[in-house]
Amino acid sequence: MSESQEITPEALAAEAARVIAELSGVQKHDIALTLGSGWGKAASAIGEIVSEIPAEQVPGFHAAAVVGHGGKLTSIRMADGRHALIIGARTHFYEGRGVRAVVHGVRTAAATGAKTMVLTNGAGGVDPAFTPGHPVLISDHINLTAASPIEGANFVDLTDLYSPRLRDLARTVDPSLNEGVYVQFTGPHYESPAEVRYAGIIGGDIVGMSTALEAIAARQAGMEILGFSLITNAAAGISETPLSHEEVLEAGREAEPKLAALLAALVPQLP
Repeated sequence: MSESQEITPEALAAEAARVIAELSGVQKHDIALTLGSGWGKAASAIGEIVSEIPAEQVPGFHAAAVVGHGGKLTSIRMADGRHALIIGARTHFYEGRGVRAVVHGVRTAAATGAKTMVLTNGAGGVDPAFTPGHPVLISDHINLTAASPIEGANFVDLTDLYSPRLRDLARTVDPSLNEGVYVQFTGPHYESPAEVRYAGIIGGDIVGMSTALEAIAARQAGMEILGFSLITNAAAGISETPLSHEEVLEAGREAEPKLAALLAALVPQLP
């Protein structure tokens, strides 16, 4: 295919949405969730699983490249009859597939009809008050990838990117929820202690390798965004021990019941 014939991100998302509707039997999804490390088991708590589609069967998606991610697109019917699309096939920036691939899930969710996007991740705590095993609301982000999903002269406003009203709604479910600024690094290596100190100096409370680019794309698509980080470990230099992915997975497993209960109570209340 020549450059002039290259399919646009929007057209690829529309084709992916068409295939999801065909394979799931659900013509429209109202809410979408990308479930990161530690969050995957929450899907079945939200409602009745209608359909599970291997990601590679849908245009633009790939099998999950990270242990702890499900690799499926799941349609959930909630008690009120609405449908939620669970994206368990996140593409990370560090996989080298390009920013379009990173945000394809979000754009596809919008193309299925979803107006609310819930983005979750596992992350390191910069603020010592954020201890492993606890979810934190994302109030804002700092994008250190030196990239953007926005192409061309499209000047998308990011004021209140992470919806204040949805954060308020989340706190009615769990008043103990803290909130903080998420800093996206490129990965796949963990941040150095100096980088973690830098993240704190510039206003960050949480560090990770996803979410910010997806949130920007969701805003461009006109979606309302709610973000959560599960603190899986204290960040480098905050933690007294070396970091490992096994530590992240273990923290996620231990937190799964709490996270599932949180989303089961919250998601049906989302607009």
